[in-house]
Amino acid sequence: MSPTATPEQAETSHQAKRSAALFSVFAALGVTLFKLITGLLSGSLGMLSEAAHSGIDLIAAAITFFSVQVSDRPADAIHSYGHGKIESLSAGIETVLMLGSCIWILAEAIRRIVFREHLSLTFSIWPFAALLLSITVDFTRSRRLRKIATETRSEALEADAIHFGTDIWSSLAVLIGLIASYCGGRLKIPQLELADPIAAILVAFIILHVTWKLARRTIDSLTDATPPEARAQNRELIRELASIDGVLSVERVRTRRSGPSYFADVTLGMPRNLTFQRSEQITAAATAAVQKHLSGADVVVHSVPIASLAESIHDRIRAVAARSNLNIHDVTVQEFNHRLHVEQHLEVDETMSLSAAHAIVTQLESDIRREIPNISSILTHIESENATIERPASLERDRQLEVRLRRAAQAFPEILDIHEVLVTRIHDRIQVNCHCTLPDDLPMSKVHEIITALENAFKLDCPEVNRLLIHPEPATDNRR
Repeated sequence: MSPTATPEQAETSHQAKRSAALFSVFAALGVTLFKLITGLLSGSLGMLSEAAHSGIDLIAAAITFFSVQVSDRPADAIHSYGHGKIESLSAGIETVLMLGSCIWILAEAIRRIVFREHLSLTFSIWPFAALLLSITVDFTRSRRLRKIATETRSEALEADAIHFGTDIWSSLAVLIGLIASYCGGRLKIPQLELADPIAAILVAFIILHVTWKLARRTIDSLTDATPPEARAQNRELIRELASIDGVLSVERVRTRRSGPSYFADVTLGMPRNLTFQRSEQITAAATAAVQKHLSGADVVVHSVPIASLAESIHDRIRAVAARSNLNIHDVTVQEFNHRLHVEQHLEVDETMSLSAAHAIVTQLESDIRREIPNISSILTHIESENATIERPASLERDRQLEVRLRRAAQAFPEILDIHEVLVTRIHDRIQVNCHCTLPDDLPMSKVHEIITALENAFKLDCPEVNRLLIHPEPATDNRR
């Protein structure tokens, strides 16, 4: 059950797993009883070993039923990653039980071969019927368990499906051993009388092979090894993550599986001058890329700020300020005698004292010099950042100031239009706001130069204006 599954999907998945596990329990119970009774009546060690094997199957099926009941419980305060590991634990218990049955079967078979005990078998049709029934039941439940395990990504059901699938081959081995033993007794061929214990040994090795496979899978799951399906797609996943716009490097990708759920931990190198919103967009894209390969995975993305090769001096200066959560603007860098000289504006709270603001500036300039050693001097203009909402005494369009602003704009042929002029008077301060239309293809450096020149010309003509704010607009987006 994935973390992103809806409650209806989760309930459907749980019911399917529970139904398959319960069917397996009843099937194992019936087959075990039939084999045990048949083995006791015929005296066949191969049949008794099969009964023991089926008994282990019954215990394993019961444990699986219990594990699927618990594993789909939602995460809680104690198990924040959910209860999926209970399926791995049940597979581990099943592995131990299967290993114990292997040891018993091998010991009993070797004892019969060495001491020539219980080699003569009583012929009966029932062992053959029991084995054929076992093969039919194992085929049916293995197929059903494998189908549900694939649909629900259940580790416990998948282990049972593999287990019961190999039971078919062990039953065939015992069937051949019984036929050979009966033929040896009838034809008086002593070598054939050993076929039953030899078949038991073969069954033990089949169980041992399955046990080894389950043990490896269980240990990998309990030790949080990378799932095989994630391992197979790791290179492609890293390539997709690296191709996301804004990702400079893929530092680490870790994946693990807990029951049917996947968990992924991804660390990405991103430009340090990214905005928080852009970083969130990249995180969403990385999550989608992981979930494309591991459906429904719970993904955690960590970002590591990196100085990219494309960073300019201005970007590096802003990055240093951003690291201290400081807001700077109007950064200019000049070069004299192969040394850099920086001017910048820093906004601080309007209620901050000069000594506190100066301490912040001193630390910022020190950090910038450490980051960019070839900067020889820094001049920081400290500005107060308004923290209160201003309430204007009057708000009106001042016709005379508007006329003088338009007259000043006529000196700049690039300015196509001045509109939405707004004059704000707050006590003894006057602020003028306006929109300015410029050609679409004008570079921003030229736009800034023209706006600055217009501000200076207007303030020279109207010294009573404290501030002029100009919003530039392209000609194609002039929404007057």
